[in-house]
Amino acid sequence: MLTVLLAIHIIVAVVMIGFILIQHGKGADAGASFGSGAAGTVFGAAGSANFLTRTTAVLAAIFFITSLALAHFAQKQAEDQLRLDVPAATSTPAPADN
Repeated sequence: MLTVLLAIHIIVAVVMIGFILIQHGKGADAGASFGSGAAGTVFGAAGSANFLTRTTAVLAAIFFITSLALAHFAQKQAEDQLRLDVPAATSTPAPADN
C-alpha cells in the first residue's frame, strides 16, 4: 500500500510540475492580445487557461492528500519502531526441575 501511494505521489508531482510550466503568467495576457493567434487554439481563447488551472488545482489536491497519507504511514512506522512495551518474541516457559 505504501509503495502504491508513493508511486501515485511521485507521478502526480511530476505531472503537476508539467502543468504549472505549461501555464502562462499574468504578464503573458497582454502580449497575447496583440495577435498571437490564441483564438485558434484547441481550447479557444480562454479555454486552455481554465482547463490548465482546474487540472492543476485537482492535481494539487491529490498531492496534498497523498502527502498527508504518507505522513500518517511514516508516523505509524516511527511509533512501531520506538515502542518499548511490545515483547520481542513470545517464548515458551522453561521446564521446571523436579
